[in-house]
Formats: sequence, C-alpha cells, structure tokens
Amino acid sequence: MADYEHLLVKQDGDTIRITMNRPERRNALSEPHLRELLAAFEDAGRSDATGIVLGAEGRAFSAGHDFADVASRDLAGVRDLLKLCTKVMATIQEVPQVVIARVQAIATAAGCQLVATCDLAVAAESAAFALPGGKGGWFCHTPAVPVARNVGRKRLMELALTGDPVDARTAAEWGLVNYAVPDDELDARTDALLARATRGSRFGKGVGKQTLYSQLDRPEADAYAVAVEVMASLSQSPGAREGMASFLEKRPAVWPD
Repeated sequence: MADYEHLLVKQDGDTIRITMNRPERRNALSEPHLRELLAAFEDAGRSDATGIVLGAEGRAFSAGHDFADVASRDLAGVRDLLKLCTKVMATIQEVPQVVIARVQAIATAAGCQLVATCDLAVAAESAAFALPGGKGGWFCHTPAVPVARNVGRKRLMELALTGDPVDARTAAEWGLVNYAVPDDELDARTDALLARATRGSRFGKGVGKQTLYSQLDRPEADAYAVAVEVMASLSQSPGAREGMASFLEKRPAVWPD
C-alpha cells in the first residue's frame, strides 16, 4: 500500500480500509486530500479485494470542501476542484468492489456527498448529516446530486434549503444510509453488512454493481434494454455457471473468481 499524508490505507484480508485522517481539519476535502482519495480508490479498484470500507478519524466524517482551499481560487480553479471531486465520486462507483461508508460522526456538504455516493453506508447513532450551504453563502449544488438519488425530492429540498442536520436514524429512514447503529457496534455492523454484500462471484458482483448504476436513472424501457443484455451475457460467465450448477446439484458453490 502507498503512503499517504491525509489517509490511512490498509488491506485486511479481502477488505481494503481507507480512513480519512485529517481530524484537525475535520477531514475537509482539500485538493491534496481529494487526490489521495482518488489514488487510493484507483489502487483498491485494481486490487484483488472484494470490499472497500471508507471511514474517518476524529469528530467529523468529513466537513466537505476545505474553504481555505476554495477561497484561494478563481473561477477556473474552483471548477477544477469540483471536477476533481466529481471524479473521486465517479471512481467510487466505478470500482468493481463493494464500497461501504463507515460513518462515525457528522458528514456535511461534500462529506455527505461521499456517504451518498458509496454503495452502502452504516452510521453510528451519534452521527448526523447536512447540506449546510442552504443557510450559508455557497449552496450545496454538487453534494445534492447523489443525495437526491438516495432520499427523493422533498427530503432533498428540506436538506438543501434549510441546511439543517438530520440525525442518523432519520438518515436511515430517508435512505441516505442503510443502518443507524449504536456507536459501539459500528465496526461490527459495518463488517457484517460488507460480508453479506460481497458473497458470491467477485466478477459477477463487479459487473452487477456497475450495471445497476448505469440503468438507475434511465427511463424504464432503456433500463431494461441495458439489464437484459448484461444479464444474458453474464449467464455465460464461469461464476454464473457455477452458481446455477451448485444450486441444481445441491452443493456449495466453488467460485472461480
């Protein structure tokens, strides 16, 4: 694993754990921090891991963009920073591994965007979530993109227009996270969900994840066109063949990948 200034990255069996480690800045997403996240996810995506856990140290999961970085930039510079952030978000969804956010504390603005972008998320009950730009001077336009795709229109509007935080249980009810759990169970519940989500063929799971994202926002007929072709093609893969054979033969599967 590469050495990072703002992250702790380690492989734990089949899982790569990427932990944001800039607690003195509330894990704010400066350009160097974003570039390290991008590199870490790209490296993890090329690995033989089946799952990735994105976590953080300190009193905040992430406070979003680093205003000291943003305020020092002109229009072109801010546009470049937001494009870099968008590339990080896209990479999280493009890697073949299941990515789960382990949210130990408040996640605001682009920090909330990170949580919404991950495939799955488990939050400690003490955590909270906010798009605070609505009560400030810089509206949370880009963070709202994945949040909208998690919580729906009216709940997005409440988050974005008021800027007020919602607690972890509300976030779970709204669909922003999968579960809100007691703080002392966060690690165990995160790992348990990841274990359930990474069962089966690694190749099939990676294609499945990417196909889900590719069809989610399409009209239903277009979504079916994508899903039918991919599902038909994958029926011929070694993993699919083994899954069907093991079911028919009433035996445990031996995954080829």
